[in-house]
Amino acid sequence: MVSGDRQVAIGERGPFWSMQRHFSTFFERVDVLVPQQERDVTVDVIHGNVHFHPATVGRGQMPKWIEAYGASLVAEYGHGLIVSHDYGTFYNGRGSARLSRRTGVPFVSELHHIPGHPVSKGAAERAEKLLARAYVGWVKKKAAGFRVVNETEMPDLLRSWGVPDDKIVVLPSQYLDFDVFHPPRRETAIARDIVFAGRMVANKCVDRILEAMAIMAGQNKRMRAMMVGKGPDRSALMEQAQRLGLADDIEWVEWIAEPSELAEVYRTSRVCVCASTCEGGPRFTVEAMACGTPVVSTPVGVMADLLRDGKAGKLADFDVPSLVSALVDVTTHEGRRRERASEAIRRVQKFEYHAALERYARGLIDLSTVSSAGSSR
Repeated sequence: MVSGDRQVAIGERGPFWSMQRHFSTFFERVDVLVPQQERDVTVDVIHGNVHFHPATVGRGQMPKWIEAYGASLVAEYGHGLIVSHDYGTFYNGRGSARLSRRTGVPFVSELHHIPGHPVSKGAAERAEKLLARAYVGWVKKKAAGFRVVNETEMPDLLRSWGVPDDKIVVLPSQYLDFDVFHPPRRETAIARDIVFAGRMVANKCVDRILEAMAIMAGQNKRMRAMMVGKGPDRSALMEQAQRLGLADDIEWVEWIAEPSELAEVYRTSRVCVCASTCEGGPRFTVEAMACGTPVVSTPVGVMADLLRDGKAGKLADFDVPSLVSALVDVTTHEGRRRERASEAIRRVQKFEYHAALERYARGLIDLSTVSSAGSSR
């Protein structure tokens, strides 16, 4: 696996560490090539058979390093598949394609989302989307397949870029532990109206959530919110909330370390809100749905699939008035909100941790088998 994860090799147990706990049981050995670390590496193996290899070069030299170092691992351990998590300048994918050509091992490109799609927030995202299109055009004949994590948005985009259906494999990246993310087991008081959890960056559009809250306050529908997350935009967003007169309505929390604590935040929130312009998941909205919290979201990533009919939450367009309308719809009728909560719980059952990771692992194994059979003809 060629990954952008920077947490595991320095001892942090993030989503990638959790995913590998079960995913790795389907394989004899998993080697993970990761970017150069900014501090001393403390972990080189997890779960007994997942081995981490931090790069010894910077980003500009990553394709050559992936090819050369990966080839030495393939020669020693005889890997059957190369899986590359592709984003940014696509150095992972460029290196993986070179490694595949050199070793004959099939390669899968994972595209969780494309910046600027379905909507761009600025020139930088528009440029990133053009770069992604160029990468897909270059790699579509080299890759055994493309793993995408939602059913509509990414498959439709890849088809429009000339990728054939038989190379697009939908394998969701939501792996939920229902012992942690579950509905209230007893009557639970609502502590706030809105919860958001994620990086405080431009494409998350937290500024639009704040504007929607201010409009609703002016309509005598004042909302209480918790905003969970770090990021470069956090200070500016807190200042915006102050200017909009929302300082007393919002609790800002940088980090909730324990998933069980975050789950309790979801359970005690009336609605979970995502205003992003582009996403692969997002994970936090699916976690909230598992906890019985309806979601208001823009039609990004898996949200477009889960909320299309309005029975588990409400889709909003990429503008503030639409967000206001969706929030009013979900929060003003408690009986309907509870019906949506029940449907939300039902819809995310397919993301149960063990079952979802088995589908992911077996999907990759199938790609490897099909590709190997095709190359042997």
